Amino acid sequence: MELILKQDVENLGFKDDVVTVKNGYGRNFLIPQGQAVMATASAKKVLAENLKQRAFKEKKIIDDANKIADALKALEIKIASKVGAGDKLFGSVNNSDIAEALEKEGHAIEKKFITVATVKRTGKYNAVVRLHREVTVDLPFEVIAQAN
Repeated sequence: MELILKQDVENLGFKDDVVTVKNGYGRNFLIPQGQAVMATASAKKVLAENLKQRAFKEKKIIDDANKIADALKALEIKIASKVGAGDKLFGSVNNSDIAEALEKEGHAIEKKFITVATVKRTGKYNAVVRLHREVTVDLPFEVIAQAN
């Protein structure tokens, strides 16, 4: 079943992508949730026209995302966390902690656009920040022991 996505769907595609899914997934989940519409010939023509008009606006958005990416690459992020025996953390560091640290640096990025493996020890790690469907940034950060 061919569908046109009306919004980003995790592990499937981005808004306005034409995707092929199993009939049940499309009919029972994506369409009733308002996340997709059937990809009929007329819907594809409308989509093509919309994409053509949006291409001009999209270039400016990508340029802005690249500027933010350059600013993020210049940042040195250190996240202080409580540490137990050795270098083990009490709790963990995840995408919401990184979003908070970026907020303090003046970059408001939603945590859902930040991908990081759950960190349970001090040290240097990498997070991936998706600023746009075509612009992603590897963001190095360091987890340090919190001063008592």
